[in-house]
Amino acid sequence: MRPTFFNIILIGMAGVGKSTVGHALAHICGRKFLDTDDLITEQVGMGLQEYLDQVGNDAFQRIEEKTLLSITPQGLIVATGGSAIYSEAGMAHLQTTGPLILLEAPLSTLEQRVHNQNTRGLINPGIGSFRDLFYARKPLYHKWAKLRIPADTGSPEDIAREILNRLHDTDPAST
Repeated sequence: MRPTFFNIILIGMAGVGKSTVGHALAHICGRKFLDTDDLITEQVGMGLQEYLDQVGNDAFQRIEEKTLLSITPQGLIVATGGSAIYSEAGMAHLQTTGPLILLEAPLSTLEQRVHNQNTRGLINPGIGSFRDLFYARKPLYHKWAKLRIPADTGSPEDIAREILNRLHDTDPAST
């Protein structure tokens, strides 16, 4: 049986709604919401893209991994940056703090939602298109996800309730 202080961690591509759904989920559950991108911007004192431009992918990924490793099971709702899945150590650690929930949406939906691909702070190791990034990350998201939840229809509250329903169905002690 999982302790009542476990986290619920949201993973997925940029634009899928991790932060928006995370806020709704935290409200419904009466839990604190934490966004790892916000933690990083607080630590570095600048926006993600500005920091990424200054230090490059490797340094950004080191601070992202350090941030992921700092999260403890406190009953939080956690939204990770889309590139969190590049950190094997960070993802393995998060998995010990609670279930990893993959929010999914079709590429076309994400492309419509993410207008600022060049200024959003996207880690793209292959230097390819957003489409290339989507297909490169997909198997990594699937590797870590306990549950996969569609996030392209319904309100953030509807998606949050679906997460809770699915968690309850898979592990009644987890809600």
